[in-house]
Amino acid sequence: MNKIKSDRSTVGFMVVAVLFIAVVQVLLSLGILNAFWDTLLRFGAVMAIVSLGLNLIYGFNGQFSLGQWGFYAIGAYAAADITYRWTQMQSASGLVVLFLIVSLVGLSFWGVAKLLARMRGIDPLSGFALYLVGVIVAGFIAVKLGQFLIEPVTALFSAIPAAFALQLIFFLAVILGGLIAAEVSYIFGWPVLTLGSDYFGIATLGFTIIVKVLLDNSDTLLGFTEMKGARGMIGIPNITSWLWVSIFLLITVIVTRNLLHSSNGRAIVSVREDEIASKAMGIDVAQQKILTFVLGSFFAGIAGALYAHINGFLHPNTFNFIKSFDPMIIIVFGGLGSVTGTVFAAFAWALVLEGFLRLWLPQGFETWRFVVYPVLLLIMMLLRPKGLFGGFEVPFLKQLIPPLHRPSKSNGEASEVKS
Repeated sequence: MNKIKSDRSTVGFMVVAVLFIAVVQVLLSLGILNAFWDTLLRFGAVMAIVSLGLNLIYGFNGQFSLGQWGFYAIGAYAAADITYRWTQMQSASGLVVLFLIVSLVGLSFWGVAKLLARMRGIDPLSGFALYLVGVIVAGFIAVKLGQFLIEPVTALFSAIPAAFALQLIFFLAVILGGLIAAEVSYIFGWPVLTLGSDYFGIATLGFTIIVKVLLDNSDTLLGFTEMKGARGMIGIPNITSWLWVSIFLLITVIVTRNLLHSSNGRAIVSVREDEIASKAMGIDVAQQKILTFVLGSFFAGIAGALYAHINGFLHPNTFNFIKSFDPMIIIVFGGLGSVTGTVFAAFAWALVLEGFLRLWLPQGFETWRFVVYPVLLLIMMLLRPKGLFGGFEVPFLKQLIPPLHRPSKSNGEASEVKS
């Protein structure tokens, strides 16, 4: 019976999701929804992706993080640099070097993890130092090796029809933006996740500030002259369409749902409820924390990469620590631990606060946003602490309790016990 209900809810969810995406696309194609609402819808989907990542970290795993915006920025600038170099410089250098960095750094993480598994009792800072050495070595090799591959790869993509090549490079840039954000979160989270929740929040806030300062000086300190530092990066192609962003949002929802319904998902939620009890049950708490933090940061990097190609312009002030509270506000409004609430609140946040109120209220209202947000948040905490949706989920996202199995007395095979 549970299997039948699961199949029906899955088919129903996919049908409704595809119809919604198709209807919006038709309205945009016919001009019924103009460019203003098109941008807001795409921005709402981007905010839903980055907020789902934060809800996974905070709502489901219980780790109070203010670093989501920093990983959002990393994904945005990394992907933008790839597409900028292709469209403005006719070079695949950004794609080649970042691909090699992501690949070799991931390989170094695997090697260091194997080494640490044999070195019992090593402290987090020493482990972090080993990971850092691995990253530096892998990055150096990637840059040197990339010099030999840039021209062949550029020639390969140039042989493809230009429109298709641009879309392909954009897709790869989005994925690589998410992966580089995930790898940065892994090495950052290795020592920081040992801190308590409040101290972890302060550390992640500091990370966001550091990323913003680095972006302010990206042209001088980091050597990326095309990013233009505090002046803002221009010339980024506007590739993020409603179809692209809605597909990535749908995949994010499905991945989150499947993770939470798995044994790892149950372990993630158990860490939020009680770390000591989780350890007593044999759950590797540190592993579940780092898994959640990395996956949530990967979603943030994906969202940032999509955002970078909406307006074609990036400025470090977009990623300051004040803006880092936006996804936190969204998941609190929607409901901590609610995927449905997070998606709904993200679109409502974009369409209402950035759309309807800008049209209906007097000009100059934008300057009051940082007053309106806290007031609304305070009212929500007083009237409905669990958020608009609380623990509600649509049928496809509901937790399905698997049947209990126990050894059979006759032949030792598992037999299902129906309640």
